[in-house]
Amino acid sequence: MQVLGIETSCDETGIALYDGERGLLAHALHSQVALHARYGGVVPELASRDHIQRTIPLIREVLAEANSDETKIGGIAYTAGPGLVGALLVGAAVGRSLALAWDIPAVAVHHMEAHLLAPMLEPDPPDFPFVALLVSGGHTLLIEVEAVGHYTLLGESLDDAVGEAFDKTAKLLGLDYPGGPALAKLATQGQPGRFHFPRPMTDRPGLDFSFSGIKTHAMNTIRKAPSDPQTRADIARGFEDAVVDTLRIKCKRALEQSGARALVVGGGVGANQRLRAALAGLAEKTGTRVYFPRAEFCTDNGAMVAYAGYRRLQAGEAVGAGFSVRPRWSLDMLRPPTRPTR
Repeated sequence: MQVLGIETSCDETGIALYDGERGLLAHALHSQVALHARYGGVVPELASRDHIQRTIPLIREVLAEANSDETKIGGIAYTAGPGLVGALLVGAAVGRSLALAWDIPAVAVHHMEAHLLAPMLEPDPPDFPFVALLVSGGHTLLIEVEAVGHYTLLGESLDDAVGEAFDKTAKLLGLDYPGGPALAKLATQGQPGRFHFPRPMTDRPGLDFSFSGIKTHAMNTIRKAPSDPQTRADIARGFEDAVVDTLRIKCKRALEQSGARALVVGGGVGANQRLRAALAGLAEKTGTRVYFPRAEFCTDNGAMVAYAGYRRLQAGEAVGAGFSVRPRWSLDMLRPPTRPTR
């Protein structure tokens, strides 16, 4: 079965076609970074309008690249949440309308479940069960995963998500949007150890996170420190080291608590090279394995939505004639598939 995936949850329009036998056939992505850069962040109304312009042309592009058409597609998957309500409605309306026109089923995909399953698109995918670290601009979650839809929340951020902390600290440093990648790039020029940042909530039991304090520490440090380029790079390095170390410590605890032998990392922050190196080192020391999606599938994309939708459609799930979106949608509210998937 071929599944068309549509991702429009925020500021990237992602389209992909996944085949249950042959894997990912084609995918395309349009980023709105240039559109929002002048405002220093995502403007929801502009994001929605851009999705309207981009979605159908990208679908045509992907179908042409895959040498496919509506007669070969067995289902459509679209991101229904969480995300920006206007942006979500664009993908949901297009996906549900095409499914009705082509007389095929459609399924509403949870954005974070798609990120969680993104490493399944790689040549060497993980086996269940595993622990998943989901890190993005809006979410920081540790999940125990037994199978598709069988999720236990182990820990989450009590305030800022890790990606949000990266972006806000980058703004304090005067870096351009998008802030997270810009801060990581600046940190490569920084001297480790000059500025020490706290490792929040690592001195107590538990798997929850808190990143608002580390952002405040960054603000106070920037105000007191000299404003020369090297100092800014050193602050960026101290901030990034603290965040990465905090995530590493919590992942180690989650693996020990769950007994899992594999760690999956998903979400945009999963592309951070220092985080990847730290978690690879953790896996080597603990005798576990860590799985990352390729960098282009860490950020929002249609491929992960197509794959997650395939797994749900394979289990017989489908939405009715209408559709709705859920800007706020906790991952632990998802129900397991009604029948096993492979």
